[in-house]
Amino acid sequence: MQTSMAGLSGWLIRHPPLFTLLLIVLVSLVIGAISPQFWQMANLFDMARASVVTGLFGLGFLVVLAAGGIDMSFTAIAALLMYWLTTATAAYAPWMPMGVVLAAAAVGGMLLGMCNGLLVHYLKAPALIVTIGTQYVIRSFLLTFVGTELFVNIPMSIENFGKYEIWRVGTDNGSIAILPAYVLVLVVAAIVTWWILNRTLMGRAIFAIGGNSDIAERLGYDIRKVQVFAFAYSGLLAGIAGMLHVSSNRLANPFDLSGTEMGVIAAVVLGGARITGGSGTVAGTLLGVVLITLVNNVLILAGIPSTWQAFVVGCFIVLAGALFATREKR
Repeated sequence: MQTSMAGLSGWLIRHPPLFTLLLIVLVSLVIGAISPQFWQMANLFDMARASVVTGLFGLGFLVVLAAGGIDMSFTAIAALLMYWLTTATAAYAPWMPMGVVLAAAAVGGMLLGMCNGLLVHYLKAPALIVTIGTQYVIRSFLLTFVGTELFVNIPMSIENFGKYEIWRVGTDNGSIAILPAYVLVLVVAAIVTWWILNRTLMGRAIFAIGGNSDIAERLGYDIRKVQVFAFAYSGLLAGIAGMLHVSSNRLANPFDLSGTEMGVIAAVVLGGARITGGSGTVAGTLLGVVLITLVNNVLILAGIPSTWQAFVVGCFIVLAGALFATREKR
């Protein structure tokens, strides 16, 4: 018995995403046993819907983290672009298709992310400090020129995009469970991110510089190009995530996403990425997002107050950190 437990522990240490998957299974079984309605299709669809924005943030943060940086400005970028584009579209081009709006959000986020990357490179300052600074700059700009006013008259194209469906099923209580089409955006983003990290020279450079930037520079990798790309990609996904948030909620709140950064970071770390950089997988990040979404959305079904969500996530992070630290020593 002891040998088998040691074997299981070693297996989980070698494959961090499987540890996250095990936590998802255990949490699901416990909550499902306490509240059988957890397994209803409507609840599963709600979890999928709630994972989209966090998943896009997590994929962008994964790329930055793998390159040895930390981005704390992605929610501010998303908030700025979602509010500005929504109000500008409503005022000047309400006929504009959602595809064009998403493209504009992606380009705007990419440009803001590039600014982060250039600042990190040329200031030679820690990315954490730089992006906290840019986050405050963006938030201050929103507070000064926008305030906290909600914008509810969103353009019809943005509103309709959030209503497109992939799957619709009836539930036992007579209601309708809907899986929205915008979850496909996360699927596409995950595939593209996997391809970049695993099938391109840029992906190889990201992991090399995140692992040891001095050695990577001596091997000929361009640190500036990699840092700018990583932050630009994070900003691009943040811009798209912001517009999907507006489309799914049918309103634009300039401070709606504030405070969600730690949940995203927890998801990526729980997925097996080292906080010091040089590692991480798309599959692990998505599993971490599912675990965080699971904790944040369904613990109440088990009778656990929402105030305990952060406590549960914190326990998972400590447990994962201990396990992954053991992996590093080995």
